[in-house]
Amino acid sequence: MTTRRKKRRLKAEINVVPYIDVMLVLLIIFMVTAPLLNLGTDVTLPDSQAKSLKTPKDPLIVVVTADGQLGLRQPGESAPQLMAADELKARLSAIHAEDKDATVLVAGDRDARYQAVSEGLGIIAAAGITKVSLMSQPDARAD
Repeated sequence: MTTRRKKRRLKAEINVVPYIDVMLVLLIIFMVTAPLLNLGTDVTLPDSQAKSLKTPKDPLIVVVTADGQLGLRQPGESAPQLMAADELKARLSAIHAEDKDATVLVAGDRDARYQAVSEGLGIIAAAGITKVSLMSQPDARAD
């Protein structure tokens, strides 16, 4: 008895099922982590009874957080980008070089040390910007 061995032909197809599984796992990971990437910084402005001034259309906002960190929020951005003092000065200098009439609002947290807010003002002045205003909220206790 002679048995013939069947020659098996090689399959030239790619099995994509494992790739689809990996893709779905990555999709789920990105869907879960995306809402957690909110990098906004909360700043509680101090209360004031001062009258509101005319605000420029798209101001630059320098943020001083409660722990003394500095940040910059440019027009069109929803949250400020925290950065070192040297980087903030370089960015403000570049903005001032493009627009000599640039206006900067300073949003200092009510719990920020006065020294940190003063340093922020010094950085703005060192960048050459002269139109600077401080931000506050209307005092809720005022009648």
